[in-house]
Amino acid sequence: MVNKRFDHVGIVVKDVEKQKNFYCDVLGLKVSGERDSIAPPSGDHTNIPGAKRRLIFLCDQNGEIVLELVYYIEPQSPPGKPLNPNQLNAIHLCFNVDNLQDRYKELSNKGVCFLTEPKILKTPDGKTVCLSYAQDPEGNWIELKEALNG
Repeated sequence: MVNKRFDHVGIVVKDVEKQKNFYCDVLGLKVSGERDSIAPPSGDHTNIPGAKRRLIFLCDQNGEIVLELVYYIEPQSPPGKPLNPNQLNAIHLCFNVDNLQDRYKELSNKGVCFLTEPKILKTPDGKTVCLSYAQDPEGNWIELKEALNG
């Protein structure tokens, strides 16, 4: 039974420096640690014998690790294409923001690709939120969320 709080999300990336720059320079996360990882010949928790990876841990403004960028040096990750937001196995990372309208304009000017402009919605519990979906440079989905009340 999972009875602890959520820890982080890890995503496999093709260009680790480009992704690190995006999440840090564009979205404002900070690097909290970087390390190389080499699995033993028998494999580790990933079950990929001898895998060589570069791991970059990113944290939010409170210093909590929220994202792990995983770059497979060996074996290289097989190519794939970004998944549609409604496709099985698609995930999204959700970040709480202040003033989503301003963030939308700022990020659009930096070349971030959005699925839609920010939309104001009522949640089933009566709260009002402003939401928008965007993509990182490799097509991973990012939800930006602003609580407008509650």
